[in-house]
Amino acid sequence: MVNFGFDNKSIYDMKYNAIDRNLFIQNRKNFSAAMKPKSIAFFNSNDIYPVSADSTLPFEQHRDIFYLSGVDQEESVLVLFPDCPKPAYREILFLRETNEHIAVWEGEKLTKERAEEVSGITTVFWLQDMQKVIFELMSYAEVLYINTNEHYRANVETETREDRFTKWLRQEYPAHAVAKSNPILQRLRSVKNQVELDLIQKACDITEKGFRRVLDFVKPGVWEYEIEAEYIHEFIRNRSKKFAYTPIIASGANANVLHYIENNQQCKAGDLILMDVGAEYANYSSDMSRTIPVSGRFTDRQKAVYNAVNRVKNEATKLLVPGTIWADYHVEVGKIMTSELLGLGLLDKAAVQNEDPNWPAYKKYFMHGTSHHLGLDTHDYGLLHEPMEANMVFTVEPGIYLPDEGFGIRLEDDVVIQASGEPFNLMRNIPIEAEEIESLMNQ
Repeated sequence: MVNFGFDNKSIYDMKYNAIDRNLFIQNRKNFSAAMKPKSIAFFNSNDIYPVSADSTLPFEQHRDIFYLSGVDQEESVLVLFPDCPKPAYREILFLRETNEHIAVWEGEKLTKERAEEVSGITTVFWLQDMQKVIFELMSYAEVLYINTNEHYRANVETETREDRFTKWLRQEYPAHAVAKSNPILQRLRSVKNQVELDLIQKACDITEKGFRRVLDFVKPGVWEYEIEAEYIHEFIRNRSKKFAYTPIIASGANANVLHYIENNQQCKAGDLILMDVGAEYANYSSDMSRTIPVSGRFTDRQKAVYNAVNRVKNEATKLLVPGTIWADYHVEVGKIMTSELLGLGLLDKAAVQNEDPNWPAYKKYFMHGTSHHLGLDTHDYGLLHEPMEANMVFTVEPGIYLPDEGFGIRLEDDVVIQASGEPFNLMRNIPIEAEEIESLMNQ
């Protein structure tokens, strides 16, 4: 008989190394502490989304259930009921029942024993028992926490598995009060545990490997998609499963399209290439932007603009300290950018004096924000109206875009806010100074 290893303790090994389950145990404690009395919260895995015929998109776990359990597979439900009179039912995982047939055709899934190892949750049921168990729990509960997507950039047209579950829950139990999980998660997920910081650092380290590979590869005549291929080669061989987001490899004037993702043009001598690329690791994101010369040398004009952007990035980074308000921070960065644009001759004093306060003069050349939260999502959770705190992770990504001159420059690092002093740069080892870029490209 063929041994498929179904009982082997090593099953459910993801591409990434195992994460200490104490991270998920602590995350659940933090969430439960913020819940109302006699309340129960539900979290669902994402669907596997269809493409056409029998093909599907690669599975991506819902970041909230992953954050709270470490479970990284489809058809899973987490239930938190800290006031349940039955102690065994205060944390429950429901999983799709697995067997050797599934292991052969789809790959091995979590067993009950392995789910406990991954999550630290001792009560695990198969999904077919869920409605019966929930019916019992509801007699003890008064408030239902539903998990809605309230991220400030969210624009979701697809009905998710979470949406369908919420619809069913409210239909079956209309007498229960309803509360929202998202405000709690926005606050909790924005402040990182050291284990999370280490995972983001790992993603940044993989991104560094990709960037150094590309510096050796780029020369006049290469294609943007070939550069993309160099990145993903290095990412996958270092245990990343994919790009953290759709990569931007924008040569020449393409860099002036902020979300250019076609990556289908040839890179020409004398042009610059703006690369906004990051590896994921264990579902955590990195987010890097670098701009390099196709020919290995910046022109004097390119270098002047490049150094101006780098100075803005360095000065903006210093502002990311506990207590800073996101909106006020961007006003201050605008002042720094305005000074650099005056120095480059792109703005004059009259334009600044007569500027519209709602669209300052610098916005002609730098029209996007400077920083966003980073974590399990590239644009991660965070309450932007509340002061910044230690152990929040932010990008810093100023840019200057010059369509009339045929190039644009953006530079971006990922930094951790510290309790005191300047933020810690997770991308400190990724080359960024113009002279170092030139040196590495001409070795």
